[in-house]
Amino acid sequence: METDRTRPGQEYAHHRTRKPRRLRATLLALTAAGGLLLTACGAGGGSDSNTSNANNRTGFPAPAPAVTSGGDDGSEQDGEQTGTPDDKIAPPPDYLSTFALDVDTASYGYARRALAEGRRPDPSTIRPEEFVNSFHQDYDRPDGNGFTVTVDGARTDKSDWSLVRVGLATRTADSATERPPAALTFVIDVSGSMSETGRLDLAKKSLDEMTDRLHDDDSVALVTFSDEAETVLPMTRLGGHRGQVHDAVDELETQSSTNLGAGVETGYATATEGLRKGATNRVVLISDGLANTGDTKADSILDRVAHERRDHGITLFGVGVGSDYGDALMEKLADKGDGHTAYVANDADAHKVFVDQLPQNIDLTARDAKAQVAFDPETVAQFRLIGYEDRKVADDDFRNDKVDGGEIGPGHTVTALYAVRTRPGADGYLATASVRWLDPNTRAPHEESGQLETDALHDSLNSAPATFQVTAVAAYFADTLRSTELPGNPGLGELASRAHTLAEETEDKDVRQLAEAIDEARRTD
Repeated sequence: METDRTRPGQEYAHHRTRKPRRLRATLLALTAAGGLLLTACGAGGGSDSNTSNANNRTGFPAPAPAVTSGGDDGSEQDGEQTGTPDDKIAPPPDYLSTFALDVDTASYGYARRALAEGRRPDPSTIRPEEFVNSFHQDYDRPDGNGFTVTVDGARTDKSDWSLVRVGLATRTADSATERPPAALTFVIDVSGSMSETGRLDLAKKSLDEMTDRLHDDDSVALVTFSDEAETVLPMTRLGGHRGQVHDAVDELETQSSTNLGAGVETGYATATEGLRKGATNRVVLISDGLANTGDTKADSILDRVAHERRDHGITLFGVGVGSDYGDALMEKLADKGDGHTAYVANDADAHKVFVDQLPQNIDLTARDAKAQVAFDPETVAQFRLIGYEDRKVADDDFRNDKVDGGEIGPGHTVTALYAVRTRPGADGYLATASVRWLDPNTRAPHEESGQLETDALHDSLNSAPATFQVTAVAAYFADTLRSTELPGNPGLGELASRAHTLAEETEDKDVRQLAEAIDEARRTD
């Protein structure tokens, strides 16, 4: 059962105060068995040490998916719930939070575009995890495939509430000469809506620049779709054929309606026909997501290409464009297609996605990656995972490797932020965060964990590291845009001030853009 199913307007998970020691004893006993499982599986692909900005102690319990303290039917197994002012319709808790990893950033990019145009983005398009994951983090990185785990936190201005950050990092991206070859099938929307400036013209410019940056041993195919789909360039090795790719890109022109389903189906068929063993095979969908012809549902679109996706491991990378953007469809396609999304509004965004981040978008270091955080009922009264609503995984499926997780590449960081209310005067162990993934080549499972204690919490957000503060500002900003009243949110005025200060301190242009976006949001109030 999921501890936190909070969406805008829903409440926090509330935890019981009676008999917490008995539940913790159960947690400890079962997680000891989980530790033996970890030893059997091995974690050779990850770091040999866990990290947190805490004074770590050994022997803390790892998450135990089998432990629950209440059922979905509302029954209670270990006591009664507290009657606090926040306590409304909270489900029985189990002190576990489990979700598939996600490195999407499209929600933040599209929100910035909307605000720059003087309008507030629709709250339904705001996904806080995509705001948080749009910024650089300085987590330690592993030497090989897999993840390091960093857990830290800071107290907020709201009594007993803290923000806890779970940071996961993959190895640095290999140099351009070391990455594996790629077989990329670009599925390009050429419907009438793509004629707007900043859509097809930007896609063509990006593809031309990327073609010049790819290796001779890489392969590219081009599929277009409007009312129908067409393969305009079969899988073609770039060595000696770059001119052919440029010519195909230059000839792209907008046509009529948007049959996105036909485009995806033809794209996967083309990718399968040009499949290359030992290469990263990926479909890259470039669209405004405004499907209006044929199949317009993500589930059924991807059901038709299930064989190609599962048997051949072809993943989907969605690139959104346009001021009027079908965010929900593109995001769901990427989630169901074992991939991720980004949003491109201008030349700088396009360069970042197609050139600077190209190794991350091609290579894989982990498949079906999932995270699980176990909170200590003796110290934690309530918690809420900020975002990731569409990425929730059943707690007992954490170690079920048949359940989809996230596909993550090199150079990535994944950040999950929790609002946590500690019990008054509570001291000691607070939480363990674990990540489980499959090796991208052997499919062998691995896990890594990190812990946090209450005495490692920073006394305030202002005393936390700059990257933590940026994470908090981004999360609070997303929270404001979708009006969910996250504890400790100081409001847009204070967020703008903090963001500008952090931009000067870090000299990070991405943080500067965050400050500008908050300023623009204040002007739309």
